[in-house]
Amino acid sequence: MKQLRPLTIINGRLVTPEGLREGAVRLADGLIAALGSVEPHDGDEIIDAKGQLVTPGLVDFGVFKVDKPAFHFGGITRAALMPDQSPPLDLPSRVSYIAKSGKPDFWVHPLAAATRGLEGREIAEIALMREAGARGIATGRQWIADAGVMLRLLQYAAMLDMAVVTHAEEASLVGGAVATAGEIATRRGLPSAPAAAEAIAITRDLALAELAGARLHFRQVTTRSGLELIRQAKARGLEVTCGVTPAHFMLSDLATVDFRTFARLSPPLRCEDDRLAVREALADGTIDMIASGHDPRGPEDKRLPFADAEPGMAGAETLLAMVLSLVRDEVIDLSRAFELTAGAPARLLRVQAGLLNEGFEADIALIDADRPWVIQSAKMEATAGNTPFDGQPTQGRVSALWKGGVAVAD
Repeated sequence: MKQLRPLTIINGRLVTPEGLREGAVRLADGLIAALGSVEPHDGDEIIDAKGQLVTPGLVDFGVFKVDKPAFHFGGITRAALMPDQSPPLDLPSRVSYIAKSGKPDFWVHPLAAATRGLEGREIAEIALMREAGARGIATGRQWIADAGVMLRLLQYAAMLDMAVVTHAEEASLVGGAVATAGEIATRRGLPSAPAAAEAIAITRDLALAELAGARLHFRQVTTRSGLELIRQAKARGLEVTCGVTPAHFMLSDLATVDFRTFARLSPPLRCEDDRLAVREALADGTIDMIASGHDPRGPEDKRLPFADAEPGMAGAETLLAMVLSLVRDEVIDLSRAFELTAGAPARLLRVQAGLLNEGFEADIALIDADRPWVIQSAKMEATAGNTPFDGQPTQGRVSALWKGGVAVAD
């Protein structure tokens, strides 16, 4: 898909790292050619934004399934795919296939499986998978319990200059738990694990990353104690980043009181104090990115007793609206919102996207930030509508989307 005709979007409110500015953006040859006080050239297609937000397309870091219509609905133009596929992304041929799978209107950046079969024992052929298109290494839904294997992985990753994406829950403490230990889990009789399982996993992996000199990304950090460890590591100069999904800044474990399996997530929902800690960490910069955690599950996985249901939520379509709610609540500003959902993920993937910047990929979203809508799981574009936000009124919808300067049809 190649942009055949230059496009200028006029009368927009441009969301840039420096702040919100009025102006225009010109797209040519698939790149951002100019922005600000820009006049259309002769022959340009002209789109009048009518005061709507003009933003970079979102970059969704760490999804489990590629649902292009759902991603397009949510303003997402590229995503990092977790290796937990069937079969797992532990061979160069699989990585190469996935890297081409979304084109031309969506780019998928595969994350290579850290170990063969994601079993946590034998390191996979990471260098070959990098050559095949892998943009990072991931442990998948599980933590690598063997510290020796994790250290060798981090040393190998450092040699290849690739980031390692890890799951932060100490496996032997979590076991078959489906909830966070506390009053709610006790009253409902749910198998639970202490919230400290997260901090314990983070402590070990930070120590190993420091020893190896590796770049480490914790896909989700959801507890006050875990976030404080990340804060301290950054202050020491470690190359560590972390993310979170909207569920953990919008919901607490109270959402599991009625055993609704749409709220069965991994990591599980935490207590209210942890939820507030996540919002504080978003405000002070401790958390680097917000991802959808897109993991749609059908009725065969969700219409079960809570303890038997699979974790996961369809998050691509609600990511933008949930992040914009943080702006309305004055937790973050618009520039920070798109740094969390576009700029930072793009930098971690090392792609020239995620910013309104001359020379960057022309992945652009036009957003009506005030448009109201109601989230309805039955009408979602994803392969399954298992969202914990079902029925929730919200604001913020994508009006138009361009990938490489070409309008996305969905």
